[in-house]
Amino acid sequence: MQTQELIVSSPDILGGTPVFIGTRVPVKNLTDYIEAGDTLDEFLEDFPSVSREQAVALIVSKRLRRSCRKSMK
Repeated sequence: MQTQELIVSSPDILGGTPVFIGTRVPVKNLTDYIEAGDTLDEFLEDFPSVSREQAVALIVSKRLRRSCRKSMK
């Protein structure tokens, strides 16, 4: 799943805040949960409109980008 298939940013949805497609859940919420030490299951329980597939794909995508940036330095 490509990042552009996971996230949408539209002025009509939360003023353009990037959200998971098909939801009104900001992508930043997942980042905040993970950084706070919460589990993926806790995030999914609190935001049931986000699928596990969406959340995992976003996490993998972010890790790959971070890894690529590190290897290019």
